Parts: sequence; structure tokens; C-alpha cells
Amino acid sequence: MKEEMMEKKAEERLAAGGRQYRLYSMNTIVVGSGAAGLNAAASLYKNGQKDIAILTEGLRMGTSLNTGSDKQTYYKLTTSGSESDSVRKMAATLFDGGSMDGDLALIEAALSLRGFYHLVDIGVPFPCNPYGEYAGYKTDHDPNRRGSSAGPLTSKFMTEQLLKEVQLYGIRIFDGYQVIEILTQKTGVGETSETRARGVLAMDVRAKTPKDAFVVFAAENVIWATGSEAGMYEASVYPVSQTGATGAAFRTGARGKNLTESQYGIASLGFRWNLSGTYQQVLPRYVSTKPDGSDEKEFLEEYFPDKRKLLLAIFLKGYQWPFDPRKTGDFGSSLIDLLVYQETVLKGRRVFLDYTRNPSCLEKDGHFDPEMLEQEAYEYLANSDGLHETPIHRLQHMNPAAIDLYRAHGIDLSSRMLEIGVCAQHNNGGLAGNIWWESNIRHLFPVGEVNGSHGVYRPGGSALNSGQVGSMRAAVFIANRYRDHVPEEAELSVILGTQIGETVSFGEAALSRDTEEVFDVRREKKLLGSRMSENGACIRSLEGAGKAIAEARAQLEALLQKKVGKIQDLRHYYRVRDLLVSQIVYLSAIRDYIERGGVSRGSYLVTDPNGEKPLPELPELFRFRTEDPGFREKIQEAEYTGAGVQFFWRERRMIPEEDEWFEKVWKDFREGNFYQ
Repeated sequence: MKEEMMEKKAEERLAAGGRQYRLYSMNTIVVGSGAAGLNAAASLYKNGQKDIAILTEGLRMGTSLNTGSDKQTYYKLTTSGSESDSVRKMAATLFDGGSMDGDLALIEAALSLRGFYHLVDIGVPFPCNPYGEYAGYKTDHDPNRRGSSAGPLTSKFMTEQLLKEVQLYGIRIFDGYQVIEILTQKTGVGETSETRARGVLAMDVRAKTPKDAFVVFAAENVIWATGSEAGMYEASVYPVSQTGATGAAFRTGARGKNLTESQYGIASLGFRWNLSGTYQQVLPRYVSTKPDGSDEKEFLEEYFPDKRKLLLAIFLKGYQWPFDPRKTGDFGSSLIDLLVYQETVLKGRRVFLDYTRNPSCLEKDGHFDPEMLEQEAYEYLANSDGLHETPIHRLQHMNPAAIDLYRAHGIDLSSRMLEIGVCAQHNNGGLAGNIWWESNIRHLFPVGEVNGSHGVYRPGGSALNSGQVGSMRAAVFIANRYRDHVPEEAELSVILGTQIGETVSFGEAALSRDTEEVFDVRREKKLLGSRMSENGACIRSLEGAGKAIAEARAQLEALLQKKVGKIQDLRHYYRVRDLLVSQIVYLSAIRDYIERGGVSRGSYLVTDPNGEKPLPELPELFRFRTEDPGFREKIQEAEYTGAGVQFFWRERRMIPEEDEWFEKVWKDFREGNFYQ
């Protein structure tokens, strides 16, 4: 019976602008197949809403499945030992990172264990002791031992097990479709008017002709689990397959939140992977060369007169992996990021980590000399069975999975150096959502990394928790409050016909345009990626942001005049347009922040002629001031208008002080009063 219903839906057509489009209708469409999207679908099903489907460009393409670190962390309430912890304490830790709304911090803390134990139940191998305690460890910005890990591939394990759960429930997956438009409807008039989601328009990536390319997915609710706008950056640790789709949401009118806040750190370039934790704690050699591989030198030693401090900085880079301007002074660990950036971006050289040999300052008479280590590094290595002759031997004893990971991708760390750069790694900002993760565009729910729930500084691993909690919250709200059926085809044609026609005409005009300027996706993405990595990543300036905005607008205007040579390139044309829209919004947010007096914080340095440099010999580009704490009490929201970007600054919401009297909570729960 279920298959017959799907076949019936497959035969439906929507008339719009004199054309017929394939139509699929459902209560909720989940766009994206990473850990957040899959959990949203599974949560909907378990809460009774089974008229759902998942839409994805490719089940194997997302960040969740393709990224990690030496020990990828999941952040949750403490679950072992005698250490005191509570929901409110964890919420305070999240809130203390700055520019995070207190109600969202409370929700992410309160539901962290529910999300964690769900993952345990479906087979994610988080380690526990014989008594059922799930052991934890301290991660960055974490006063308790709240971190847990299933190893370098934690998010991959999560995604694989969540996919099995989704498949067990028989949830429909549309694989091979790229969303090009969020379909909307305006309701009300005047001050009561609002925009709501009505589904999405997608391109079938296998289509051979424009007639077959466009497909309508009509839905009462859209869960937007598309990940970060990773395609904006050239220097990136995101998988190449992860691009993002935030631009489509911006064009719809969805608000951005904390778009200035992203994380950057040292990562490998050939195979994209975060080089945190053990990759640094085993003390590899940092090497710089000319582009052709000649003129090899250990460049860090030029800037660290005290070799013990150099070794400690490398070691601490494992704990303190994200770039942080506060850790550049006094020969701190983030000075290494600046020096790598200087070698690669400013000098045009290449930088490598060498695990086959020790840093020269760590050897005496040609052998490993542990007496050169500061006590913190020495004790860690001794306790971890890591006092071995070379970095690769230390890594083998401390974390062999870290070696196996690279070997699985054709890289043998025991025989070749690993090329690195300072790369974009995570967007703490994103689209704004309320306490149910619903956007200002009603019935549109951004979940996972695309949701800007984080603040400036977040504990390591909190992103995985946030994705599970947020997707669960969206599903619970939809299942209880947004249960309506999609209108019939005739009504949908009236509501959506114009928007569908305009979106399709935009692409078909590019296919038929009479011009010699042909769209080249590689060239366009290279232009926008290098622009963002230079002006909107870990090193920023007011002048650079303004220049980059003008260049992005010019590229977008030029793009709209180019011809698309074949149907297979059309989806990339839509995508580059949206990436440029996102780039304009993000860069405008950076410029607005700096113009209002914002300075270096989080994971970026804002060049300031009135500031100080970590070292006198560094270029003026690295002169900066540290953050004004007052900015941490504010949140920047952004709205794209086409003609420009509007900004709305507000005080962040405090952690709620709720009445926890059980009888009252029970009554509100029974009556559904807590769905605000």
C-alpha cells in the first residue's frame, strides 16, 4: 500500500506558467542528509508525523559523514564520576561564550543527554566503563569533563547509524536533488503580514533536458539541514562535496545571526582534516618550502627564542586548536596559526607537518630529548605512553587511528610530509531561529550547523550536540503544532506558480543567452573562494571587507549576464549565485561589526592600527586590539534585501528562570502550553 501511494505521488503534476512539473507533496520535507537532517526525520517519525521525506544531493556528500579530528568530541552533561554538574551549569558554560541566547543555551544543556543516549541506543560506540558510566574529558572552553568521543569519526558513526534508523522506519529519501528555491507564501496584511515556507523547488541532477530538470516538493514545513556555507572559502577543511545552501534562505528573507563568528584552524589540504589533539601533542616538525618544494626550513624557530616555549606552543595547539587572537601573545599556541598564515598567504610558500622527524630543538645528539619539554607536555606524553623517538612513533602509541585515517586516504605519515594551511572549519553563526529552531520565515526550520545558535566561543563538540537537540526540537514542534495537509494542486498552482516560473526562467535564460561569456564554475568558485579566505576568514579589516563586498557584487552582476553551456552546469549556476549572495551578506556583517567598533575576538583578528602586534617583526596586518566585553551581550542579525543588507542589533536573551514546580510543569505539558 505504501509503495502504491508513493507511485501515485510520483505521477502528480503541478501546472505553473503553462508548464507541468513533477510534484511530490508531504507534511514535512527535510533538506539535507547529515546528522541533523537524519535525526530530524527520525524524530518526526517517532513523534507520529510520518508524512515526511528527505531531500539530498547525495547521501555521501555532507560534512557530518566526511569530517572529524584526532578525537572528535560530542559535548553533553557530565555522565561519570563524582564531579558536580547540572543543566544550569552547562547552560551557563554555553552562555558564557558570549553572544549566545540564554534560552537556547538552556535547551541545548537540558536535552544534551536525551540526544546523546539516543545515539548510544542506535549504535554509536561511545565508551563507557563496566558500571555504565560514560567517561568524559575536558574540551576547550569546558570547566567540566563533558566531552565524549567515539574516535576520529564520531560524526561519521552518528550519520551512519541515523541513516540506518531512517531506513528502518521506511522514510522516503529523494537522492540526487539540489534545492534551488525555497517556495513561500505571504499571508496577512500590514503589521500582521508574514512569509511562510510552502516547500522547495529542486533540480534533478541526472536530468538531460530542462523539461525534466525541475521538481516541486510541496510541504507544510521545511527543515533546512544544509550545513555551513562551506563553498564560500578556498582554504577550507570542509569536504569538497559540502557547499551549503544558506544563500537560498537569505534570498527568501530568512535572517542571519552572528554571521561574523566562525572558527578557523590548522588543517591538511590534500585530504581535508582538522589537525588538532594528538596530531599536535606528538610534537611534529613544522616545515616551510618554496612552491617547488625547495628551500626547506623549520620557520617557527625564527620567532621563538625560547625553544621550550616553542615546543609548548605546538603541544598546546592540540588542546587549543581553533585560532584565537587572545592566544597569540607571550608566544601562545595561536601565534603558530599567524606564522603559518604568513608563510602560505603572505609569502606564497608551502607549509608541512613532518611526523618522521623531531623539531630540531627537541633533539640532543640526534635523538629525542624529553628534557626539553615543559612539565605539562612531559607529563601528558609520559602518562599517554608517548615518550618515543619520533612523532610518528609517538602517534602510533597514543592514537593509531589517527595514522590509519590518513592511510585510508592514500597518505602515509611515516614516509611523507603533510601539507597544511589555516582553514575555515565551523560557522558559529548562521540562520536565526527561535526556541523551536523556527526561522522568521514561518514553517522553515534551520537545524544543524546552518542554525546560528552558537555564540563567540563554544565548547569543543557542542556543535554535534546542538545539531541533535535542534533537529529534535523542530520535529517535536512540527508533530504537535504544524500537522496540516498540503493544499490541492489547483491551490498550489495559484500560491506558487509565479515563484516557480521566475526561478525556472532565470535558469533557462542563462541556457539560451546569446553571448560569448560562458559560465565557468571552477573559475567562479576560485574567485569567490579566494576572496573570502583573504578578507572574511581569520584575518580581517574594514578596508578588506569593503573591497571584497564590491568585488562580490561585481561578480554577481557579471554572472547574471553569462551563458550556461549545458544543462549539467545549470545547477552550479544557481549555486554560485547563492554563494555570492551569502558572501555579500557575510562580508557585510563583518563590515558592520567593525564599523560599530568590533575588534578581534573568537577565531579572527581584525587589523587595527591602534592595536599591538604579538611580535615586533610581524607585519602591520597582525596589529590588533582584543575584544570589548560589551559586544558579548549583543547579537547581530542580518536580512538580505537584494539591494543591500539590513542589520538589527539586540541584547541577547538571558537564561530563563523558570518555575520548576512539578505540578505546574505537568499541567502545562498535558495542555501543550509550553509550545510558545
